[in-house]
Amino acid sequence: MRVEEDEDTLIVHGMGPGGMPGGATCRTHLDHRIAMSFLVAGMASKAEIAVDDGSPIVTSFPIFEGLMNGLGAAIRRG
Repeated sequence: MRVEEDEDTLIVHGMGPGGMPGGATCRTHLDHRIAMSFLVAGMASKAEIAVDDGSPIVTSFPIFEGLMNGLGAAIRRG
């Protein structure tokens, strides 16, 4: 997998379905965008991806967890 980053952008070049290894916990720094991005990435990874704190998500997207679980995610809290 190849990742590019600059001051305000992060581009992750995919590896195809199931190509992302996963198996890690992402430090979100309380940023709901980072939390949601990595939870979505977890849907395409071989192993689960966890986030250290997803609580800020409800501020911007209160139904995110329900929608993700409806798509087959297994979001669970602590």
